[in-house]
Amino acid sequence: MNFSFEQLLAFVTVYNERSFSKAAVKLNKHRTTIGQVVTNLEDQLAVSLFERIGRSVEPTEDGELLYHYAKQTIEQARTFDKVALSLSYGGLENITIAYSSVIPHKALSDIRLQLAKDFPMMRVNFIVRNKSQIKQGLQSGEIHFGLVNVHDSRAIHSLDATFLGHLEFLAFVQKGGVLSKLKSDKAIATLSRERQFVLRSLVEEGMRDKVVLSSEHEEVDQLALIIKMVGLGLGWTLLPKSIVRSKHVSEDVEILKVDQMIEGFKFGMALWCPHSKQISDIKKTILKAVHTFIDESAAAAAAAAK
Repeated sequence: MNFSFEQLLAFVTVYNERSFSKAAVKLNKHRTTIGQVVTNLEDQLAVSLFERIGRSVEPTEDGELLYHYAKQTIEQARTFDKVALSLSYGGLENITIAYSSVIPHKALSDIRLQLAKDFPMMRVNFIVRNKSQIKQGLQSGEIHFGLVNVHDSRAIHSLDATFLGHLEFLAFVQKGGVLSKLKSDKAIATLSRERQFVLRSLVEEGMRDKVVLSSEHEEVDQLALIIKMVGLGLGWTLLPKSIVRSKHVSEDVEILKVDQMIEGFKFGMALWCPHSKQISDIKKTILKAVHTFIDESAAAAAAAAK
């Protein structure tokens, strides 16, 4: 059966927008054109994809089923196009790595150090972005790699995604401060009334219910600023357990033992990048640095537990 990329794209866009007019605007086409493209697809498939209800449309049962396959086909076609395009290019002299603000700075500096060894002449830019911004930047070509929080992520996309493992978040308080003296079985009740600093990116990515434990909470963009404020005794926070490896951090804050949080909250992290031949070697270097960081963090945690 022959059908075109244009037909599938029109079908998926109309499905998403629930309107031929809105789909036409999004695809920069005339409404009549989009309507005819979808009708032609229905004729070829001998299936009705939509129920026309006035100016809006609703997918039929068959349309609901075919939508997911059509979307996957579009993403695969885009991946094919990107991979083919990348084959015609040489190596990169300048890359941009976007990362979620929850990523420990030690992991980022380890990545930069390994890149400096393997690609000494390459310029590397690091920028903080949320998951949605990273995906858009990767698709537009403005970002080459993204270190993202993939908690509860089910999106279908054309990116190369490598799962890195989980970041474990525990309660941190001022070292030697008032909160550090709380008994583990009473800690959660007290923390729920004390000022909590929360990374804004965690809230933006739909994890408010998991990370906001206090009625008195404030959102902060930067991990370093939260550490500074907690170190001054202004409140407490949930931070990646691995930050205790940073000397300047461990001097100001410490983990608070909480009976209800023995293992902490765990969020999945992944490395996203385009399917591209020209960045495959760079990806290997980044993964090498990340895995070394994870192994060293695990060893440090095991040693601290003894």
